[in-house]
Formats: sequence, C-alpha cells, structure tokens
Amino acid sequence: MLGFFTQSAIRGGIHAEQHKIETCAAPIVRNFPLPKKLYIPLQQHVGKPAEPIIKVGENVLKGQLLAYSQGMVSAPVHAPSSGIILDVNDYPAPHPSALPIRMIVLETDNKDEWITAAQIEDPFLLTPEDIILRVGAAGIVGLGGATFPTAVKLNMGRENQIDTLIINGAECEPYLSCDDRLMQEHAAMIIDGVRLMLHGMNTENAVIAIEDNKLLAFHAMQSAATPFSSIKVIQIPTRYPMGWDRQLIRYVTGKEVPVGSRSSEIGVTIHNVGTAYSVHNALRFGHPLLSRVITVAGGAVKRPMNVEVPIGTLISELFEFCEVSVNDIARLVMGGPMMGDSLPHTSVPTVKATSGLLALTQNELKDGDEQPCIRCASCISVCPAGLRPLDMANNIRINQLDAAVDLGLKDCISCGCCSYICPSNIPLVQYFKYASGEVIARQQAQHKSEQTKRLIESRNERMERIAQQQREEEQARLAAKAERERLKAEQEALL
Repeated sequence: MLGFFTQSAIRGGIHAEQHKIETCAAPIVRNFPLPKKLYIPLQQHVGKPAEPIIKVGENVLKGQLLAYSQGMVSAPVHAPSSGIILDVNDYPAPHPSALPIRMIVLETDNKDEWITAAQIEDPFLLTPEDIILRVGAAGIVGLGGATFPTAVKLNMGRENQIDTLIINGAECEPYLSCDDRLMQEHAAMIIDGVRLMLHGMNTENAVIAIEDNKLLAFHAMQSAATPFSSIKVIQIPTRYPMGWDRQLIRYVTGKEVPVGSRSSEIGVTIHNVGTAYSVHNALRFGHPLLSRVITVAGGAVKRPMNVEVPIGTLISELFEFCEVSVNDIARLVMGGPMMGDSLPHTSVPTVKATSGLLALTQNELKDGDEQPCIRCASCISVCPAGLRPLDMANNIRINQLDAAVDLGLKDCISCGCCSYICPSNIPLVQYFKYASGEVIARQQAQHKSEQTKRLIESRNERMERIAQQQREEEQARLAAKAERERLKAEQEALL
C-alpha cells in the first residue's frame, strides 16, 4: 500500500538553483550530424565488460552486436551506426582520471543503415522470461546514472515477487532536463515501456514519480497513463536529492530499505523514465540502446539544448555543435553538477550513462577558500542519509577511516548536499569520496593478502601431504624390503 509522506517528513536535502529553463522549454534536437568516428567503450555498465566478437576491418550495420555480455551482471554493446571497424584498443575513458579503457572504434559510412531486426506484433504475448531476455540482449542499462543492467533488475523483481514498480522522473540534479523533455515528447512510449516492464516482472502496480516543477511532463504522463488503472502518476516535492532511490522509495511507499539490502527485498524496484523508453523501443521495434538524449548546458554554452546523439560521440564534437566556448570552461562535468564527474578534457566519448554535459564558467562555481567550521550543523540537517558529515570528515583528516566507517561512511551517497550548504566552504564530499576509495583499496589489499595467505597455507598443506605420502611410501618400501630379507634368511636357514 502506498503511503505518501509530507514534505516535512523528507529527510535532509536542499533547494538548489535549478538552471533548467534554458533547456527544458525547447524540443529535443534530433539533427545532430553523424560523427565520422565513434568510440564505443566495452564497459558502460555495472559488472563485467562486454567481450568483442568483431574484428578490425569488418563492416557492420547499425544495431549489430559488437560485443557480448559476460556473466550474470553485464550488458552487450551494439553498433550505433553502420560502417567499418577501425580498431579495438585502449583509449581515454570518460572518467576524472581519463585513464585508457578498451574501446571499439567505428568509422561511420554516412549511410546509417540498420541491420534487419525482428519486430514483434504484440510483445505482451511474450512470456516474462522472454521479455527479460530481449531487454538484456538490447544492452539496456539504468539511464538515471547507475547503469545497472536492466534485465538483471527485472529478473530480481520477478524472483522477489515485488508489488510496486517505481519509475523515477524526479531528475532533481540542477541543469539536467533530458528526462523532462523525454516525458513531454514521448509520454505514451514511456507508459508502454512501463507496462512491458510490469509484464516482465509479473507485477501489477507502477508509480511514476515526477517533481512538481515539471508540470508539462506531469500532465503529459498523467494523460498517457489514464487508460491504465495499474499505473499512477504522482507529483513529488522539488528537493534535491529526491531522485535518490531510497529517498524516493521512502516517500512513495513509506518503506525504508535496510542498510545493506536491495529494494527488491522489501517488494519495490525502481527504474528511470529513459530506461522505460528504451524498453519500449527494444520490444516494439527490436532496437538496442544505441543513442540517448543528453542535456548540454552551462555558462560556456552558446546554444544549450537537449540533443539525441549516438553513443560513442566525442564530447568535443558535441560541444562544437552546441557552440561551446572552450576557453571559458572552468569545469567540465559529465552528469549533474552535484554528483557528476569532472573531466580533464573533451576528447572522451559519450556513453550510456551520459545524461548531461556541463561547461561551467568560473561564475557558476562556488567561490571562497575553506574556513574553520562554525559548528552550525547545516551539514547534518541536509544529509539525506542522516549522517554526521563533519564528524566523518574530522576522522578522515586524521586518517581514522575505521571511525569514519563506524559513523556511516558506507551509507554516504556523495550527493554533495553538505558541501553545497556549508558556509565555511569545507569540501566535505571530497573527503568522503577519497575515504570511500581508500577503504575499498584497503579492503582489496586485505582480501588479496588473505587470499595470498590462504594460497600459501594451501600450498604448505599440499606439500606436507606430499611429504607425508612420501614418508609413508618410504616406510612401506623399507618394511617390504625387511620382509623380503627376513623371508630370504628363513629360506637360507632351511637349506
């Protein structure tokens, strides 16, 4: 049963400046020129990277499988356009480090020729298992930023017999409006995708949650959902980070996801509106996930917009199309300004997770040097996870990471609310990101040490067994020799 909370019951959060008006009022731009080359990473999802099945020099068609998924948690990669495979090698990743990762380089032929795809007349006649298999084969991942393979989540929902599917239309990050425009322009397709997801999970009820600052999207989705009593479209308060899955689940259902548990364990699963739209395209038309709508915004952008681009497009080409003044960029961000990643340069490709590209000027960044804490407790009041950010940061400063973990470091979602609200400009979220990475590195090192220790102990035990076996064999040999000599002596005595 749904139990909507009042805004006063929302834990933490902030009212950040929206900066959405520049992009949310205009239609999605769909005439982006096809790039000459596409750089397609094999790791665009949570889990194991895809494994290529094509060879350099091979001609491929749009939608053709380029790399298959490995293991239970993985996702395949497809050709965003037709052309020839130039290379399969390491190139800079769309990551703050820009370290190289394995990519497929596709030189497009400007034909954009589709591979023949089998279309289904009525996908609702498919079994839930077939729905999930087809979603997995289409390479669909969570487009809200988590990039968890959608088929895996659908299967978990089916196995756990969830009772509520929540579709996240919050889009609470400032600047971003790609989901807003998608809901305004393709509401019926999103609703169809939601119905297909319900069918795939054997679930009856869906709730589409949209922040109350997106009135046009809300009315479009509500109108499209009207014929289907199992789908409810609701408004939720505009408050960052309302799109955080646990915050949204708590607000919509009144249920709390226990620490260390998945939402499916309490009968709820959550997907993004863009994911539902991709499910519709995959099951109705046989189209894998090849492109996505990206918000390009920020003070250095002359033509801010929402634009659909093929996956693998270099950011530099997208910025050229949007007339970005590269010299004015003080910070380049992939995603939203609160939880997105700062990139060192534009020579990296867009991926399935790229919801936004922000070219921010110095005027849009928070000014001021770090000052001593004034003990205002603002960071505590805005933390959606109910943590004590300053206490965690103080422990991290003196390298007491275990104490920070005890205070809830692993529950931190790096939303940035504490840093945003801090009047002393203390970069709290940077402390937590560093500490989280350090904790993981230490755990990996400890795991490696323990694994090495187990291997050594196993080897020692094996060598001891071999030595014991050799000793027993030697004793048996000596005993047999002694017995032969005894028998020989007895025979000689008889003679």
